Amino acid sequence: MSEAESRRRPAGRGPMGGGHGPRIAEKPKDFKKALGKLLLFIKPFLFPIVLALLFAVAGTVLNLVGPNVLSDLTDAIQASFKYVPGSGVALIQDMDMDRVFYLCIVLVVMYSVGMLCSYIQGVIMATVTQKNSRNLRTAIAKKINVLPLKYFDSHSIGDILSRVTNDVDTIGQTLNQSVVTFVTAIVMLLGSVIMMFVTNWIMAFTAIGASLIGFVFMFLIMGRSQKYFARQQRFLGEINGHVEESYAGHNVIKAYNAEGNVRRQFDEINFKLYTSAWKSQFFSGLMMPLMTFIGNLGYVAVCVVGAVIVSKNTQEFGMVIAFTLYVRLFTSPLTQLAQTVTSMQTAAAASERVFEFLEEKELSDESGKTKYLPVEKVRGDVEFEHVHFGYDAEKIIINDFSASAKAGQKIAIVGPTGAGKTTMVNLLMRFYELNSGSIKIDGIPTSELTRSNVHDLFCMVLQDTWLFEGTIRDNIVYSKENVTDEDVVRAAKAVGLHHFIMTLPKGYDTVLDDKANLSAGQRQLVTIARAMIENAPMLILDEATSSVDTRTEVLIQQAMDKLTVGRTSFIIAHRLSTIRNADLILVMKDGDIIEKGTHRQLLSANGFYAELYNSQFDPV
Repeated sequence: MSEAESRRRPAGRGPMGGGHGPRIAEKPKDFKKALGKLLLFIKPFLFPIVLALLFAVAGTVLNLVGPNVLSDLTDAIQASFKYVPGSGVALIQDMDMDRVFYLCIVLVVMYSVGMLCSYIQGVIMATVTQKNSRNLRTAIAKKINVLPLKYFDSHSIGDILSRVTNDVDTIGQTLNQSVVTFVTAIVMLLGSVIMMFVTNWIMAFTAIGASLIGFVFMFLIMGRSQKYFARQQRFLGEINGHVEESYAGHNVIKAYNAEGNVRRQFDEINFKLYTSAWKSQFFSGLMMPLMTFIGNLGYVAVCVVGAVIVSKNTQEFGMVIAFTLYVRLFTSPLTQLAQTVTSMQTAAAASERVFEFLEEKELSDESGKTKYLPVEKVRGDVEFEHVHFGYDAEKIIINDFSASAKAGQKIAIVGPTGAGKTTMVNLLMRFYELNSGSIKIDGIPTSELTRSNVHDLFCMVLQDTWLFEGTIRDNIVYSKENVTDEDVVRAAKAVGLHHFIMTLPKGYDTVLDDKANLSAGQRQLVTIARAMIENAPMLILDEATSSVDTRTEVLIQQAMDKLTVGRTSFIIAHRLSTIRNADLILVMKDGDIIEKGTHRQLLSANGFYAELYNSQFDPV
């Protein structure tokens, strides 16, 4: 673990995911507020959503009128039958074929138009939900770029990724499947009730009374299942974070025989996810059989009461046929509403996680800053004046740090682990804000410059090499514009990497992925070539040779010597042999500078630096 990581990692969180335990004390979620924020976010799509709802309502209305037309069709056919008393035989007499044909055409047109309306609203909602999901991911991506680093110090990367993927997908699926379904179910429910009362009020009360119990059970289940959907989304994020950390540190896990411990941690989180998912799905699964039972009960009641009414010749048989369809149209929305509410519960939990992330405190706004240091005009004078800083405001770890570097100087910062070396570099780059004091570049405090301006002034080579999946050329150029192939080759030759690249089948067009294995030294040389292409006036080298062998260290050191020429350079190193030619060495301990001078001066002083330097050559 690096010094910065050890400083920043919250207490109780280990590198292998030990911090992904349950958060029992977490406050209850405000689902109404989360859904309200989601509605505000989709406001730009209000018109197409309303249009889709209108098409959905139109299709629903046509489906509601259908049974009434079917009842007329049944009565028209039944009217042509004449029963012969005592024989049980019915004879067809003078069937009104024109009316039967007309009603059949009306039914076909109505159901066809209803299907077309449903198709159009489906296309509209699919488009809207995908665009909304894209906007959510874009908003999250933009948010990541404006969040302070301390947010990532206290949150699992896997949990953040889960918000971008799982939670956004959950919201998209809910919008696509549930919004229109909810509206159409309401229309279908109310419309079927109205049509039933218009057709026969006795049968209407029979059907509604038999189905009313469904509402009671539905709301009881909703109340019990809400908390499990929230837990499911939370534990899903936690298990993603644990898996991401475990795979990232797979070699360390194997080397320390920690498989059992990691597996136990995974099993603990996985069991919590299983428990919450099982309970939420159990309650969700109760909806369908419950609604099916209620629907069947409604059918039985309608058939019994309908038979009595028809037997007394107070109503035509077509009414019973229509009511059996209306019972289905009445109970089906109950099932849809239950499923929709279940989906909305999950979406509410997902929305709260997404908007919780989007509402995190951002870096301070710098739009009003007018001072600017052009890269081509920067001399490179850097001054630290009485700098105080702590990752936690109550725990200061940099105490009254003061130092200065003249343009073109090579400044080395050394000291034991936890002395504050990497912290000073983070402050110099404005990754974190000072508690007090100032850092000046060419006499201008960095707090008066924008962060992007400060970042433009530095090129960095870090201990942890970061290469992305792309060609070697793309990795060297990385976000720099107007870079020619000659510039790339020149940088690769300067760091001694050109010959190796040319031995690859596709040279600079070789894609770096899982199949293209580079050694640690070669990866570091690529990052040094990237820094050369950046060509900023100042340079930061943070433990750039700590993870390579001695021979590779020599090659990297030669490349870094070329890189530091003409640049104000800040070098953090544990191997003190690599900074003997530094113009100034700052020796840090517990956040303070305890010694400073050249290599010779510090050895002559026979102080803490001399002790550190000689300890690297003492026999064990």
